[in-house]
Amino acid sequence: MNQPLLAVSGLSVAFGGLLALNDLDIAIEKGQIVGLIGPNGAGKTTAFNAITGRIKPTAGSVLFKGVDITGWQPSRIAQFGITRTFQSIKLYDDLSVVENVMVAAHATIRYSFLEAMVGVGRYAQDEKRIRKQAHELLDIVGLGDYAMEKAAALPYGSQRRLEVARALALGPSLLLLDEPVAGMNPMETMDFVKVIQRLNEEMGLSIGLIEHDMKFVMNVCHKIRVIDHGIPIAWGAPQEIAANEQVVAAYLGHG
Repeated sequence: MNQPLLAVSGLSVAFGGLLALNDLDIAIEKGQIVGLIGPNGAGKTTAFNAITGRIKPTAGSVLFKGVDITGWQPSRIAQFGITRTFQSIKLYDDLSVVENVMVAAHATIRYSFLEAMVGVGRYAQDEKRIRKQAHELLDIVGLGDYAMEKAAALPYGSQRRLEVARALALGPSLLLLDEPVAGMNPMETMDFVKVIQRLNEEMGLSIGLIEHDMKFVMNVCHKIRVIDHGIPIAWGAPQEIAANEQVVAAYLGHG
């Protein structure tokens, strides 16, 4: 059988005496959208941080494309094909929208410092490639008409989409989104659903996401993992999760 694109097994993270994540298993197949949900403080962002190398797991393993990447540096993991967004927006407000994407894409440059100083050789080729790619990514996330606007001038939902374009600039195989529609109004959320579906269906991108908006999660995810107080309690398709009494009790606070 083919291995999942991402296979997380027995992942645990402890901070001092506090076990923030306990024995998490989660898999993302190529072409899947998988949600990681649970109450506040359940350990969701801790899981993403451990997967992407921002914190070191206490136990367990993270396999990506069949390679054990547990404990790798974040930059190495990003170059290997996993990029992410964060709960708080991280943009260069004074740069234009297209420049924000180009800055992210500069991790893929091939030219030397000397070539950049004198503007010859691979510099011109790479800059042309990066600008063209940035405009293409902005078109994909629906921001093509705002390429020359300042990032700070964009509405909140558009800034979230710009973050996605920046993450895509590294050419990932797996995109991890941490609460991507938090703070969005219903119209912005609907627009973001279309972006996610386009990335998945037209580009074949695999996506993992953390989100509290259950309507959004149920609309876009193929599979969902539920955790509560760091402990996995359910795994399945959206309709299975919605009908799970343990999930209702833990996540909705009744049942």
